[in-house]
Amino acid sequence: MNLKLFSVLAALSASIIAAAAQAHGNVTPQAVDTAGLPKLQGPLTVNPYRGNQKAINIGSAAYGQNCARCHGLGAVSGGIAPDLRNLPTGDDGDEFFQMRVRNGSVRNGVTYMPPFGDIFSEEAIWSIRTYLDSVHQD
Repeated sequence: MNLKLFSVLAALSASIIAAAAQAHGNVTPQAVDTAGLPKLQGPLTVNPYRGNQKAINIGSAAYGQNCARCHGLGAVSGGIAPDLRNLPTGDDGDEFFQMRVRNGSVRNGVTYMPPFGDIFSEEAIWSIRTYLDSVHQD
């Protein structure tokens, strides 16, 4: 391969890698407007909004603004992070979900998911969980 062709391919590869690195866009957590939901005292380990349509709507918007960039639109993973339609349902799934959202996920010193416990309100956490319940797949 000649040097000129190699340089062109290297520049093209670098631009593709740079674009991929920017694919997530702004990853600053977005505020979740939970107006209209009953106020919660927490932390809770069981979803108090299960089946609440208002919580599903709020959770859908909150998911789209804060979670979809990694977990995929409609909770359908594109491979970067787990497909959240497969979370366990019921109280067992609630406990795992709230723990992961509050604390994030770090393995071998690598952050796979940042903690949102100091960012999201109790109402925001459970509205997102309620939305995910609504798109659950076995």
